[in-house]
Amino acid sequence: MTMTVLPRHSSLVPVFVKSLTAILLVFLTAVAARPIHAQERPNIVFIFADDQCFDTIAALGNQEIETPNLDRLAKRGTVFSHAYNMGSWSGAVCVASRMMLNSGRFLWEAEACYQDAEQERQAGRWWGEHMKKAGYRTYMTGKWHCRANAEKSFDVVRDVRGGMPKQTPKGYNRPLIDESTGETVDPWSPSDPQFGGFWQGGTHWSEVVANHSEAFMNEASQIDQPFFMYLAFNAPHDPRQSPAEYVAKYPIENVKLPENFQPLYPYAEEMAAGRKLRDEKLAPFPRTPLSVKTHRQEYYAIITHMDAMIGRILDSLEQTGKQDNTWIFFSADHGLACGQHGLMGKQNLYDHSVRVPLIVIGPDVAAGEQISEPVYLQDIMPTSLELANINKPSHVQFNSLLPLLDGGESPYESIYGAYLDRQRSIRTGQHKLIVYPTAKVIRLYDIQSDPLEMRDLAKQSEHAATVRELFTKLVALQTELHDSLDLGDFDQYQ
Repeated sequence: MTMTVLPRHSSLVPVFVKSLTAILLVFLTAVAARPIHAQERPNIVFIFADDQCFDTIAALGNQEIETPNLDRLAKRGTVFSHAYNMGSWSGAVCVASRMMLNSGRFLWEAEACYQDAEQERQAGRWWGEHMKKAGYRTYMTGKWHCRANAEKSFDVVRDVRGGMPKQTPKGYNRPLIDESTGETVDPWSPSDPQFGGFWQGGTHWSEVVANHSEAFMNEASQIDQPFFMYLAFNAPHDPRQSPAEYVAKYPIENVKLPENFQPLYPYAEEMAAGRKLRDEKLAPFPRTPLSVKTHRQEYYAIITHMDAMIGRILDSLEQTGKQDNTWIFFSADHGLACGQHGLMGKQNLYDHSVRVPLIVIGPDVAAGEQISEPVYLQDIMPTSLELANINKPSHVQFNSLLPLLDGGESPYESIYGAYLDRQRSIRTGQHKLIVYPTAKVIRLYDIQSDPLEMRDLAKQSEHAATVRELFTKLVALQTELHDSLDLGDFDQYQ
């Protein structure tokens, strides 16, 4: 190799210096502009709630609820304000949500491999398996609800829970009013351990998740290996139980009735969310203000109790000394009506049931910011793979959130929703179209001016073109997502 040596006083020196300066400037600019995910294999903590609606966090605008630790996360990180679950092929919406999350596949692709979930895991096409292969120490506790073997999906597993805590008949069709006396009749108490539920086994299940999380953190603090934690609460799924002091935080007279409250939803039976559905049996028909306020009281109480356990998890992470190189993701598998639109469950396509909280905290992630670009909660899975320097596998259909955190746009032009063969929806930045094929009904909402989805515009002549256009887009989206349901001819709908 020939090297050119420049004399100290050569006329080429200024040129050389300028060139070197330019190179350094480009280098420094590139370093300064590095994407926020250019950290060397960070730790990842995934905190997952069950049935938590997007609007149940104080820092995000709910003035009724106390969530100091979720507020703490929202202030430390970036909130994706429009995160969604695609829906479900079964009444247990959480099964479909978690199958999509762990497989990385869209709704109908996830259903196709649902029966073979353990085979998916064994083939390495599974979230936990990807993280193991990347060199992560993996931990899991809490609700699973996937057919794959949880004990083999992670390196360390404690207290795997089923879909929901133990129920009791006394927890349904309540509370009632004694017509002869006008007094409230309610045989069930949210804070009495005798009913089992979240106290089955002696310790509240949310506390069990916190206990194991602290133990995991303690172990992880002693090793150099990066860690991935999957911490899944059953809360705030019913039966919504929490210690009495948490219920006392929400006196029934202070609980507000949802603005979009209805005694009955007109198409509940046709959309398969009627009187026979377990979730809908929790409150009496027709819904009463008292019953809805009571269920919302218990909903808020168990969320606040879970929030306290999340505080313990965050504190234990700080104590590991590894917080600065740890990404935290908080979300829920889907939302819950809990009295909105005359519905109690999540088997519908209104925002209260398909939209979830999603908070991201990590090195250089903007603090206290919100991103309104539409995403799916399952995008967390490929985001973690990118952070772990794993090339996105071909079977993973969801997308990383990192480009959006870097200022990019959503890869989703519109948000898709489905429930069984009874409901379909498409949501754009301006509108949501909901289709009930059995009832031959279409509903249209302007979600910009009507975020609570209270004013159906579908039958107004000035919106006829919008309805037809969105219906056409929905059918095209069905084809793209391998949705086999034939919605039929548009003109059949009322």
